[in-house]
Amino acid sequence: MLCSCGVAIIAILYILFDVNYFVRIIATVMWGRLFEKKKKLFDKTTIYGVCTTQDVDLVFKHMNNARYLRELDFARFHFYDRSGIYAAIAKRKGGAVQGASTIRYRRAVPMFMPYKITTKLIYWEDKHFYVEQQFISLTDNFVRAVVLSRQTVTGLKVPLMDIIAEMEPETRRPEPTKELQLWLESMEESSKNLRKQE
Repeated sequence: MLCSCGVAIIAILYILFDVNYFVRIIATVMWGRLFEKKKKLFDKTTIYGVCTTQDVDLVFKHMNNARYLRELDFARFHFYDRSGIYAAIAKRKGGAVQGASTIRYRRAVPMFMPYKITTKLIYWEDKHFYVEQQFISLTDNFVRAVVLSRQTVTGLKVPLMDIIAEMEPETRRPEPTKELQLWLESMEESSKNLRKQE
């Protein structure tokens, strides 16, 4: 009886929630805490994965485009924890949400291919910080996809720059790369167009 109740509870959880997503986030963060050193803000963090049968598209050949974004979530959580940036924000009762992202698919990740995802802080503003992530196949070290993400900080009464200066006093904000600058300009243009429509 107890066993069947346990199975029923697990089944209900799997029906109502994406349990694997939460398990993977916890496992990724715990792995980093147990087996990896803390990182500085501009250090690159790396997680590893493999394209499984749950990740593929309708023709069972390569990773579904939506799965890339899911995998990037795990890499971002890992970066947040290893760099300490999220803890520093949360300590001041703030939070961080994905504000925008752009992904460029260069070559498909085939089924069963092992890969790594690197994450690196590249720029920040008062309320946003920007990370670049790359999907890199382990078999040939080819960058399969490149992603720029804007993380929006919420609920803070101090600028993000103050938190970063406190974490690493010697850190200076880098100039945005040309690629990032063009992306920021395209988002600004998009915002202008949407404001005209409202």
